[in-house]
Amino acid sequence: MKQIIAMNFLLFILFILFVIIIGIIPFFLLYGLSDFTRVMLYYVFGYRKKVVVENLTKSFPDKSTKEITKLSRKFYKNLSDVLIEGIKAFSMNKKQVRNRHKVMNAEIADKYLDKGQSIIALPSHYTNWEWGTMSGGLFFKNKNIALYKPLNNKWVDRFVRWSRSKYGTELASIYKTIETFEKNKDHNSIFILAADQSPSKSNRAVWVDFLGRETAFLYGPEKYAKKYDLPVLFVDIQRVKRGHYELTFSVITDHPGDMPDGEITRLYAQKLEEVILNKPENWLWSHRRWKLKKEDSK
Repeated sequence: MKQIIAMNFLLFILFILFVIIIGIIPFFLLYGLSDFTRVMLYYVFGYRKKVVVENLTKSFPDKSTKEITKLSRKFYKNLSDVLIEGIKAFSMNKKQVRNRHKVMNAEIADKYLDKGQSIIALPSHYTNWEWGTMSGGLFFKNKNIALYKPLNNKWVDRFVRWSRSKYGTELASIYKTIETFEKNKDHNSIFILAADQSPSKSNRAVWVDFLGRETAFLYGPEKYAKKYDLPVLFVDIQRVKRGHYELTFSVITDHPGDMPDGEITRLYAQKLEEVILNKPENWLWSHRRWKLKKEDSK
């Protein structure tokens, strides 16, 4: 037990040193490091390359092997940027966050917030979702709450929660989701839930035709939208150029209680699919997204 604690603390110290080093590097040099990271991930370590190629091949069956390889390389460039930018986030000031991760149509969310109504915002693991936890607190003065999965290393987890929350966004554990909604639903809040992960169990999923396959989606976002009658917004984050992003809202539903079961999730998946098909390299293809099978839920 003591050895595990000591090892976790050592990893935390190494993590902080890496954060400091990345923090010192100016943005105009940062992407040289990202390009090096891409080479290491793709060519040297082959990080989840088999998963990436399999996911891309099955999602785009009409593409040739050469096209899939080209798309894979583009994905690793996106992944490397997101990883390095995620670490750079720990040292970014307010001006940098505002200039590099802009909310383009805040009025869509303000329409509800100005009436004292809480909302659910559904981003995805597409381009840089990490900076959104910071920019939300700068563009919206109401309560922003991002649901996240706590890290195993408690020192790193505390540091991440402090850093991501320093500009106004509160991080809440996914293991306390009900408690978080109950506590904040009447306080003019934006609940931020990344909704494109694979559920842990197939019998807790909503099954949707997504990228040509029956795909399990988390039921949680729809469940809480209906339970608390909260409008649901889709969050699209596009890369304008390296290190610069634009976040755009679109409405999934104003009245979740009127929607058939599964429809909110289906509409979210439809919007996400449209975004992915436009620039597929920017989604998180290294995730084992289709590990669950529909027949296993029966």
